[in-house]
Amino acid sequence: MAERNPLSQPGTRSWLPRVSVDSETFGVFAESFARFMGTAKFLVYMTVFVIVWVTINLIGLFGLRWDPYPFILLNLFFSTQASYSAPLILLAQNRQEVRDKLSLDEDRRIAAQSRADMDFLAREIASIRMNLGELATRDFVRGELRTELRELAERLERTAEQRDES
Repeated sequence: MAERNPLSQPGTRSWLPRVSVDSETFGVFAESFARFMGTAKFLVYMTVFVIVWVTINLIGLFGLRWDPYPFILLNLFFSTQASYSAPLILLAQNRQEVRDKLSLDEDRRIAAQSRADMDFLAREIASIRMNLGELATRDFVRGELRTELRELAERLERTAEQRDES
């Protein structure tokens, strides 16, 4: 008999309500929350909140004492905050990791393209250098022209001497 719901696959719970959450919107919220929790402003707010809470519950300001020492309700609030903040911070870190991976992949692609461009330019420069070896330089052309001018001048002198002799 075939197994209907193998243990390697998550089961479906039809009794749980289906909640539709836009992962991008929630991710942006998680990142902004994690970013705020990492600021000095958040630490100051939390410190002021705790001081006010403890002061009111120890002294009984305004006749209020809803959470006497050892502040069980305050501990419950902190536990609840920690239970929500840790997954939100992890979600923000996961999103940052995805962005970092995309950025790294793009950097690698650009580096590979730059390397290919540099290799092409190096081959082009080597080709130009090889072809320059076959080209006449300015000094070579000047030297050849001087030699030709000297030979031409010598021929003209010989021609003039031969005319004078005849």
